[in-house]
Amino acid sequence: MAEEEAKDLKNIEMPEVAEEVDTQETFAKSGKKSKKHLEEVKAEEERQARKAERAAAEAAGEKPKGAAPVTRPRIERRGKKYQETAKLIEKGKVYNLNEAIDLAVKTSPVKFDASVEVHARLGVDPRQADQNIRTTLVLPNGNGKTVRVAVFAPLDICKAAKAAGADVAEDEEFLKQLEKGVIDFDVLISTPQYMPKLGKFARLLGPKGLMPNPKAGTVTTDVEKAVKEAKAGKVEYRVDKQAIVHIGVGKVSFGAEKLLENINAFLDSLKAQKPASLKGTYVKSIFITTTMGPSIQIENLYN
Repeated sequence: MAEEEAKDLKNIEMPEVAEEVDTQETFAKSGKKSKKHLEEVKAEEERQARKAERAAAEAAGEKPKGAAPVTRPRIERRGKKYQETAKLIEKGKVYNLNEAIDLAVKTSPVKFDASVEVHARLGVDPRQADQNIRTTLVLPNGNGKTVRVAVFAPLDICKAAKAAGADVAEDEEFLKQLEKGVIDFDVLISTPQYMPKLGKFARLLGPKGLMPNPKAGTVTTDVEKAVKEAKAGKVEYRVDKQAIVHIGVGKVSFGAEKLLENINAFLDSLKAQKPASLKGTYVKSIFITTTMGPSIQIENLYN
């Protein structure tokens, strides 16, 4: 009986399953006939159709279908602390220097000792050689950063440099460290006769802004003086491609008086760099800000 039942089950037709098998599509594993490619083609056709509909609606003066994209104001995309501190600054108001410094200190939203920065938009053309401003400045109260100074010079000069406060002052041993890619300094000072030896390290030092340069005062015969200035808070500033100068002038912990001295020193230095060939406005606008804090526009007294 069991064998007869098994034969009967084999003879039962299953038309529905057969239909499903017949209607199944076959795809290639890869290429233009693959399932993935066909789905991408279909999605692209739908996208182009929607694009054509929007274009036709705009041409007919109708509003395109679908929800308009919502762009939040920039202030709403900031953190909560930033938004709270930004409320202390009146939008569109130009503050005098003393008010701006006090506000910058109050509106620092971070817990650490933030840097205070000055950003000046100039009316110069950086592509012109005589308007490509670049110089150095010794801030009266330093910039609040601990600077490690390295000196690459003859041994007798290295001894004087170490006495002046240099952290690293060596001759041939310094080159061996550079060959290994070891950089443990923030400023590199060299004598003119030793500069050719640093030529092969230009790709290592140049992108980091550490290559000695006469304009920055780091290629000099008076190495001892250069070391003392670097340790005292000597900074370099230059105009960027957008004709803006950026400089750090201290820390929030400095207090208003020291920050005022540093900022005035920078503004006086910037005024002295005005190109003789420049026609029109030299300094367009000046802003003060702190690390991750809102910017504050100050009065422009240097035109």
